[in-house]
Amino acid sequence: MSLTEIRSRIAAAEKAAGRPEGSVTLIAVSKVQPLDRVEAVLEAGHRVFGENYVQEATGKWPALRDRFGPVELHMIGPLQTNKAKVAVDLFDAIHTLDRPSLAEKLARLAEARGSCPALFVQVNTGEEPQKAGVMPSDTDGFIRDCRALGLPLAGVMCIPPEEGDSRPHFAMLAQIAERNGLTGLSMGMSGDFEAAIAAGATHVRVGSAIFGARNYG
Repeated sequence: MSLTEIRSRIAAAEKAAGRPEGSVTLIAVSKVQPLDRVEAVLEAGHRVFGENYVQEATGKWPALRDRFGPVELHMIGPLQTNKAKVAVDLFDAIHTLDRPSLAEKLARLAEARGSCPALFVQVNTGEEPQKAGVMPSDTDGFIRDCRALGLPLAGVMCIPPEEGDSRPHFAMLAQIAERNGLTGLSMGMSGDFEAAIAAGATHVRVGSAIFGARNYG
């Protein structure tokens, strides 16, 4: 599926939800994608990308930014505390704030730098033990603690369980955001981004539907 088709589907979903065109940011997830595929999407004019791994992004994006100009880069994979400094220098937004030690590290870096990427709290809406994210029952307290550290929270993020209906998870995330006064909702991927938009998503993370299947070999 092409970038143009994805953009058209997003616009249709915005319209169906009674939302203004352009209210949803498309994050093209370029992790583990061949460079030529990433370059093709850049050449098509897209400038918002998501990466899962700090090391991969560090090896890829400085040169691409030199060639193509400003690119908005989102960290959407788990962030190790020892890689936080590299991440805040490279990324414009981090969607995976999920524990006190990372919040404290980001707060120290923000104070030293005088700036900080936009931050999304990752919520483990499915309460899956193998996944990162704050448990739903702990999220309000964690958000309060992050604000006490002076962190610039932009919103919340979730990755629903692979099996089953994503919509209850999107609804839960929207409720968490609303009661905490957050406007950013990072939710929805290649298979369910239209349902996420219907539930209020402001950022959708689409990879394989734009770039094709990944080869992890």
